[in-house]
Amino acid sequence: MSYLQRILMNRISVLVAGMAGASLGTEIIKSLLVKQEKYTIYGCDASPYAYGHYMHGLKKTFVVSRDNYVENIIAECKKQNISVVIPGGDEPAVLLGHEKKLLAEENILFAGNTETVVDICSNKGRLFEYLQKSNIPIPQTWVISSVENIPVEIPFPCIIKPSTNSGGSVSVFIVQNEAELKMYVAYMLNNGLDPIVQEYLPQESGEYTVGVLHSPMGKLCGSIVLKRMFHSKVSIMAKTNAGLISSGYSQGEIGCYPDIANIAEKIACICKSCGPLNVQGRIKNGVFCPFEINPRFSASTFLRTLAGFNEVDMYIDMLLGFPLLPTANIRYGYYLRSFDETYVPYDGVLE
Repeated sequence: MSYLQRILMNRISVLVAGMAGASLGTEIIKSLLVKQEKYTIYGCDASPYAYGHYMHGLKKTFVVSRDNYVENIIAECKKQNISVVIPGGDEPAVLLGHEKKLLAEENILFAGNTETVVDICSNKGRLFEYLQKSNIPIPQTWVISSVENIPVEIPFPCIIKPSTNSGGSVSVFIVQNEAELKMYVAYMLNNGLDPIVQEYLPQESGEYTVGVLHSPMGKLCGSIVLKRMFHSKVSIMAKTNAGLISSGYSQGEIGCYPDIANIAEKIACICKSCGPLNVQGRIKNGVFCPFEINPRFSASTFLRTLAGFNEVDMYIDMLLGFPLLPTANIRYGYYLRSFDETYVPYDGVLE
């Protein structure tokens, strides 16, 4: 009996690696729970206080040390007979993605994009240079190596952020003048961050987050567009007289935006995506212009599932060799979010 046949005889055992509250991991779990008759769901996190440990519907969760992270994940997968691992954050995506071959040798499927795509998107300075050479419209972008070499042509306001690990708008600032720019450049360099600066694109013309899904073999499966709304603090990282920076918690209207979808799909194809990829951008000169690209599932993935586009379930099916079923009509409308709360007694915290 083949490995695939053994899986098909039972529910599919899936591990979500990384599941802190109101983040990517918990949204992936919610998407799997929609198909709970199909999946046995496990979870792990480096923190015993991660919200996912205390969600209902999981078979088991465990705390995993950052030391020997991948080896610990493999050991638990073998112990629990887990077939598929999904990274629930940027760090697990990189650590597990670089050991995709090792996971495969242990009969564990990795539900994430390829190492090559992750590496392309991991450095924003190189990524936006690559997109520009591929004739993708981008915000004006500058890589800054020192306070002394800040280009004089940078317009204000502008955005400064780290070239790596700025998903969810981490350490992203809106800058109003030269003095502020020098201060933020010095701050990032002093903290070991490589800053890039981008022109600020006003959100009044719209900000969009787009999920683009390719098969493990690189075939485009579909995309879904959400136009962000900023009626709630949960979706706003910062707001000043100069402009607005969105947070990692998207909400808004899922609708029909073919021009936006086409550009996002083109970006994913140029990056040679073989899995989930999320593109965020605003409008410049009437054209969708990306400012953030993450080669993974998005924290908006459960909103997409509610709309009828369960990218997590679709990708696992393709990993297992199932034919991709036609996507049901996407339910256009407004998709809103808030936070959940839970109580954990002292003796209920995992060790």
